[in-house]
Amino acid sequence: MHKTGAIVLVGPMGVGKTTIGKKLAKRLEVPFVDTDVLVTKQHGEIPKIFAELGEAKFREFEEACVLAAIAAPAVVATGGGAILSEHTRAALGETKVVYLSTDGNHMAARLVGGNRPLLKDGLADWRRIYESRRALYEQVADVTVDTSGTSLKSLVELIATRLDEIV
Repeated sequence: MHKTGAIVLVGPMGVGKTTIGKKLAKRLEVPFVDTDVLVTKQHGEIPKIFAELGEAKFREFEEACVLAAIAAPAVVATGGGAILSEHTRAALGETKVVYLSTDGNHMAARLVGGNRPLLKDGLADWRRIYESRRALYEQVADVTVDTSGTSLKSLVELIATRLDEIV
């Protein structure tokens, strides 16, 4: 089966999907799409969606944005929970998926000052959520790249090389 032109980055909150995605898109000369930005443009700030409409409604919005984003060639950064949707996971089978894994050692610094509705207890919540989603990230991934202790430039080159190996 030949994959479409979309390259989708999955992984836990704060792992660097947006930062890496922007650099990878520039390196591959394709557009960059952040599904959290799409949700925000269409429906308002994510914390407000969670507070007023609930997580289930947010996940509906997120699924629609992921499906729209992967319809064309681009590097697509997803929210950490995008893979919770069975429909999204099925659609990702038609794309190239890069799972950005981490040992979590740098997460505390990355999460400081963020406005993430699911992280009321900070790093403890992050670890619990990551562990609960890890198998789903692994399930959808064509390529897994450990982001721990690796420079941004090296990560982008590694991902680009590994993507070339996928049919």
